[in-house]
Amino acid sequence: MEGYNITSISYVENATVYPREATILAAVCACIFSAVGVIGNLVTTVALLMHPKLRGHVTTMFVLSLCVSDLLFCGINLPLTASRYIRQRWTLGETMCQLFAFVFYGNEAVSLLSMVAITVNRYTLIAYYDMYSQIYTTTKIWIQLLLIWLVSFGFMVPPLLGIWGQLGLDPQTFSCTILPKDSRSPKKYLFMFGFALPCVVIIVSYSCIYWRVRESKRKLEGRSKLSGQTAKEKEEDSRLTTLMLTIFLCFLACFLPLMVMNVAYDRITYPWLHIIASILAWASSVINPLIYAATNRQYRAAYANLLKFCKNNAVTKRTTWGSRTVGQSSNSPNYGEKRNPLNDNPTKL
Repeated sequence: MEGYNITSISYVENATVYPREATILAAVCACIFSAVGVIGNLVTTVALLMHPKLRGHVTTMFVLSLCVSDLLFCGINLPLTASRYIRQRWTLGETMCQLFAFVFYGNEAVSLLSMVAITVNRYTLIAYYDMYSQIYTTTKIWIQLLLIWLVSFGFMVPPLLGIWGQLGLDPQTFSCTILPKDSRSPKKYLFMFGFALPCVVIIVSYSCIYWRVRESKRKLEGRSKLSGQTAKEKEEDSRLTTLMLTIFLCFLACFLPLMVMNVAYDRITYPWLHIIASILAWASSVINPLIYAATNRQYRAAYANLLKFCKNNAVTKRTTWGSRTVGQSSNSPNYGEKRNPLNDNPTKL
């Protein structure tokens, strides 16, 4: 560890000089996003699991995958990022640096592939409603989720092992990222197949959904059913599709600037722009709970249900505690002895 820190000092002369104001802003944003993101994604996860209707919804499983990914990013990556910007160097050693990059890019892939799964789910529901229940069984859903996480982090195994590129500290930006090895780096290929291709799939899928719904409305105008769905179900699914499209557009707006700069512009010519692009990328893991609460009635109901449960639980605890202090409640451990005088002379068998 000590040798690693000595090595890190040797590249200070070649490192990018970020304005101190920029690094302070980055550190403060990382701390705020970490706290807000952990709370928001944790609350969302619990709220969805506790809501009976949403818990059984297929889309909820993929949304939970997205929440867990964002929760890991906010709980692991952002605190370490804040430390890096405050110190303006990486001080936690080479192994932690590699793990940081592994979790960062793996989580990003999980988020994007979860959105792909959500989009395909939405399209299947609208285009193949009669086959939907056969395609999305419980077993098949879990297989999809398992594949999302295995593929996402599987892409990062070659650079982690040094087979194709490597994970380590970039001397230019004191950041832990994907580095070339023997003049070979998978960064641009990962960008193409791990970011650009899923984005294209999502955009095409939502375009197909839009045209499918538009054609269906035109043909079935005035009827109460659409492909076997009731009008209420159709309305709810339309809202949910709009919600997921909003999440994807926000993710794209947050991550695209950083991805373009990291891949297309390896040299840091404008440090402020890179700091702002990084802050936008961090924000993507925080805004999803806000989008859920602001745009979808069912998700607001889930949050309200959790809040109601917490309030009722707190009231129950206060009532129980008050009763125990008096000693006359049925919750009191001595209550049975006071109500049954025969306990003074127990029967011997």
